[in-house]
Amino acid sequence: MKHRIVVLGAGYAGAYVAGNLARRLSPADTGITVVNAEPDFVQRLRLHQLAAGRQIDAPRLADVFAGTGIRLRVARVTAVDPDRRAVAVADAEGGGELGYDTLVYALGSHGDDRAVPGAAEHAFDIAARPSALRLRARLDDLEKPEKGEERAGGGSGTVVVVGDGLTGIETATEIAESRPGLSVTLVARGELGARLSEAARAHLRRACDRLGVTVLEHTVVEAVEAQRVLCADGTVLASDATVWTAGFAVGPLAAAAGLEVTGDGRIVVDRAMRSVSHPDVHAVGDSAYALGDNGLPLPMSCASAGYTGRQAVEAILGRLTGSEIPHTRLEYVGNHISLGRRDGILQLVDGQGRAKPTYLGGRKAARIKAGIVRMSLWGTEHPTFGLPKRRRRVAAVVPA
Repeated sequence: MKHRIVVLGAGYAGAYVAGNLARRLSPADTGITVVNAEPDFVQRLRLHQLAAGRQIDAPRLADVFAGTGIRLRVARVTAVDPDRRAVAVADAEGGGELGYDTLVYALGSHGDDRAVPGAAEHAFDIAARPSALRLRARLDDLEKPEKGEERAGGGSGTVVVVGDGLTGIETATEIAESRPGLSVTLVARGELGARLSEAARAHLRRACDRLGVTVLEHTVVEAVEAQRVLCADGTVLASDATVWTAGFAVGPLAAAAGLEVTGDGRIVVDRAMRSVSHPDVHAVGDSAYALGDNGLPLPMSCASAGYTGRQAVEAILGRLTGSEIPHTRLEYVGNHISLGRRDGILQLVDGQGRAKPTYLGGRKAARIKAGIVRMSLWGTEHPTFGLPKRRRRVAAVVPA
């Protein structure tokens, strides 16, 4: 009987793991199924650009996995039962259940809008393609308002971006550059670009000034309404479109399944990306709480998805084939921030995740960020490129 590998999620981490395992394991011994809620690959790194109006490629997963032997199941995961080694899914046909021997949990994260009243009902997030497209449609409406439509600001459409992390910065600057007729405000809980070096923070401020982005620092949002954002200091911001980028969260499935998770729901894994409570489950990407080589938790990021995915692949291969499991790198080297299409910041960090004094900014940094995005897409579209052609057989007895 074939060893059943089920991969939940086909984002950067899940697609990478599935493609690599398919190329390196013999199909005579293993069967790989990928479950994803959408039929297309979503370039999450570019969802802020999609929302702002750019056309973003969304390759069909059926084409991505063509010729790999991977079975694609377009469905939504509704439950995981690690005791029975089963996954419940729902799709257009009503759904069903998939059994597994090894599970790769790569369901990623979503915008965290739970803590502030009104955020879930009235704000847009860009952590998923459908929500990014809804924001895009709203911005289109603001630029071409219906006759007699009343705007919150009384003049040009107003956009308020809440959250000063990398996603918030990229979203605010992208919208301001792509849609100069709109008024954009970025609300920062602390100092803008606090994780950057002093010189990089100055560059960021200049970019916001150049693009006309109004920045409110040390401002806490306490409620979101249909056309207003209410701040703890009494400030009331008119808003025709509020974009929520103040943090990310993972879904409740892992916790509900009884896997050991952190307070925010991420699966606690060992150095091999195996769940510390259920060793036949591997977690990768934003779903995993993994410690990097510096002893600090890896942040939710595309870079972390690559590192955790690579380690999970080696761990699964080693376990199934009875070979030694190498330790691949688990590190976070820096932040790459786009500031519209022609500007950016490349900020390297030290071994403790602190910004180094120097940075790279301007068009060169923007080109580097664009190159990283292109390589990420190309790597996803060609999941087996450069891997050994000889597929390894599964050991007669797979260790627990």
